Amino acid sequence: MVFKKLLGALGVGGPSVDTVLPPGAALPGGPLSGEVRLRGGGSDATIDRITLLLVARVEVEGQEEESEGTVVLDRFTVGGGFRLTAESEPTVPFTVTLPWETPITELHGQHLGPVLGIRTELEIAGARDKGDLDALAVGPLPAQEAILEAFGQLGYGFKSADLELGHIRGTGQQLPCYQEIEILPPAGHAHAVNEIEVTFLASPGGLEVVIEADKRAGLFTEGHDTVHRFTASHHTASQPEWNERVDGWLKEVVAGHAAYAAPSPYGEHHGEHHGGHHGEHRRSGPGAGAVVAGVAAGVAVGVVGGMVAAEVVDEIGDAFEGDEDEEGGEEG
Repeated sequence: MVFKKLLGALGVGGPSVDTVLPPGAALPGGPLSGEVRLRGGGSDATIDRITLLLVARVEVEGQEEESEGTVVLDRFTVGGGFRLTAESEPTVPFTVTLPWETPITELHGQHLGPVLGIRTELEIAGARDKGDLDALAVGPLPAQEAILEAFGQLGYGFKSADLELGHIRGTGQQLPCYQEIEILPPAGHAHAVNEIEVTFLASPGGLEVVIEADKRAGLFTEGHDTVHRFTASHHTASQPEWNERVDGWLKEVVAGHAAYAAPSPYGEHHGEHHGGHHGEHRRSGPGAGAVVAGVAAGVAVGVVGGMVAAEVVDEIGDAFEGDEDEEGGEEG
């Protein structure tokens, strides 16, 4: 019996856990339901706490080079305080609410690049056991989808999307990282802009849209970045209205000054020009361990309008491999 207890403390013959998430994509700020399926080990154990961790693969920019790591965006206690008998198989259902700023991982079923997961952590006798990791798919809110659709219909093409560790100055950002969606301009704007980076910061009250344009250098001028911030509500609008609105944003961004100051029925905020990079960390291309270039391989798939999915997410286990010990120091 003593030997059995020792093995259980070492995780040998101890309880096992399997968290099951529903099919389909969750939404930022929306509910996520599922169940934690436990199986008792060779001896009884007291489950002090069952915790779900929302984890994300992020890029971290250093002074000389960039690296990748895992950050905890949120954590939820979904059960605990009960005795798990040997070989028993209880199920703990749960419903939690995802943060409003949860990054988007897919659009119309096509992967965009960011890798999110739900890690299940059992606390037994004060010791924590990270027993399960499940991929989490997150789709866009209606306003986010309409804005991305507008980019596509205006001739912009999707390049990549990633998560950057850091905060965007002058915004209401809550999470320790932010998502950047890189899009390429159509031919009509390619002479002025290399690419555009879009960040969504959602909240219950609406949507902040941060747009950064990487401007091309001219014959006698250096290239530079211009950053603008706009706001929109979650209220439904027709796609033509969104197309017109986003077109106005883009013209302002490309021009580099506030040229569209008309009041907006959607609560839009114009003309906040930061004149420099908006984040504490400069972004770069996604890590090779997280995505593969689908366009180069000839497997580009249409996403919305003129946008194409250029990259596909690797297996969730591979993406988070080797980062189990990094999560504790970076919490949402």
